[in-house]
Amino acid sequence: MKKLHVLSALVIMCALFLNACGATATSTTAATQPPAMTQAPAATPVPPTPTPINDLLNQIKTRGYILVSTDPNYAPQSFLNTSGSRPADSKCPSDALTTAEMQGFDVDVAAELGKRLGVETCFATPSWDLITAGSWADKWDISVGSMTITPERQKVLDFTTAYYYTPAVVAVSKDSGITSLDMLAGKSLCVGTSTTYQDWLGGKLDLPAASIYSQPPAGVKIVALSTDQDCAQAIGAGRKDFVGYVTSETVVDQNIANGLAVVKIGNPVYSEDLAVAIDKSHTLDVTSLVSTLDGFVKDMHSDGTLTQLSNKWFKADLTQAPTH
Repeated sequence: MKKLHVLSALVIMCALFLNACGATATSTTAATQPPAMTQAPAATPVPPTPTPINDLLNQIKTRGYILVSTDPNYAPQSFLNTSGSRPADSKCPSDALTTAEMQGFDVDVAAELGKRLGVETCFATPSWDLITAGSWADKWDISVGSMTITPERQKVLDFTTAYYYTPAVVAVSKDSGITSLDMLAGKSLCVGTSTTYQDWLGGKLDLPAASIYSQPPAGVKIVALSTDQDCAQAIGAGRKDFVGYVTSETVVDQNIANGLAVVKIGNPVYSEDLAVAIDKSHTLDVTSLVSTLDGFVKDMHSDGTLTQLSNKWFKADLTQAPTH
């Protein structure tokens, strides 16, 4: 019995010893394990603010081109490039012109706006009276066509900051013998339809008083053609039912450089602030497009782009507002 008790005691002591060893090993293992890495929860992505589907700017960027209305017969601002050809990869509609097929100051300004938007610039060529009237029926997106900002036009069109400024002048045939505005009293002068030149001759020019330097000749008769250049070209072709025309000084200077036998009479008669225009009645929201283009025009003033283009086409910087 004594041996049995001794054996039992040994078994119990061994069991206690093994339990103690196991506990120690467990404790040691736990102490040497590196703490488990706690993974941070993934951040919930913030979805981008969606651009409204009824936004014209978004539509322009989606389709990859902007359609600009301008005049194909208004050198040096905009005119056809007879040596240019349409690029095979152009996104422009088949009835629109590409930048390769147009040239001039306005064309370069429009192309730069398209570049800053990240899209191709294309050109539509509707008549001037349709452009200034508004209600474009979504046929083109904007006008970059040397349009003067007037209160009447602001009723139907939104305008950016002016991108340049030009003086309006009267030019007459060299053989007319006319040397002053007073000598034009009762005579006939030609203008483009729906232009501020027509408004000035008709005594209806609505610009700040500081921008108007002279009043129209007394009793002057108005002959309106489709564009200002039609007037100059009619004189060149020998037309005699008017003695001269009213237009931008830049146009007259170009006409004279091209050999047209005309002279400028007196000083500029008023000054024009010319801007990009957008139709208020577009079926899509134009707010962001107007704001974006206005920002681009301001940037192009500050970074010298507009000055560079003006010097290229006019040999003068016409991008600074005139001081009165």
